Amino acid sequence: MREPQWKSYTAKIVEPILTPAQCQTLIQLGQAQPKVEGEVLSSENQLNRTQRQNTVSWIPFSMAQEIYGIIYSWMERTNSNFFGFEDIKAVEPGQYAEYSKGDFYDWHIDIPVQMQRMPPVRKISMTLLLNDPKEFKGGNLDIFTGTLDTDHSIYKNINSEIGKLKQGQPIFFASFLLHRVRPILEGKRKSLIMWFGGKPLK
Repeated sequence: MREPQWKSYTAKIVEPILTPAQCQTLIQLGQAQPKVEGEVLSSENQLNRTQRQNTVSWIPFSMAQEIYGIIYSWMERTNSNFFGFEDIKAVEPGQYAEYSKGDFYDWHIDIPVQMQRMPPVRKISMTLLLNDPKEFKGGNLDIFTGTLDTDHSIYKNINSEIGKLKQGQPIFFASFLLHRVRPILEGKRKSLIMWFGGKPLK
């Protein structure tokens, strides 16, 4: 196994951890599950239709136990080496996400506004690219690791390069970091999203 690269609560595994065949298995499983439009809730518990546009489904743990086991072992190692969060476990099944031309997900964090909807606190988020990056243009994952400008509207030090993934390659990052998926210009982006957590951060 190769070591992840670390920078500011982000850990990108150097090489893919899943084979193309395993990625295709997850794509087929994700496409076979009921699809829904991606949702974002405001602090008033209202749907925000301007922040996100894509489709998602969920892959039960029982359908891909071996693959989930590979991902979980990498999460544990990454957390042990770089994050050091306590009480970490998979809190939700993997989310299969598809982004078609024009789809995007604007700046957000992965800790829900309405925490009562999800008692285990998300501490580590993971994005793993399932299809060949040659199949789409755009759709880069940006992770914000810098500071806001004085007017709190211009983001600086956006870590864009770290979000360029190979097929089967994951990136783990703290769930409290702002991140986004840029609009798809051509083709379709397919990914697996997972969250790991437990008791509140101390």
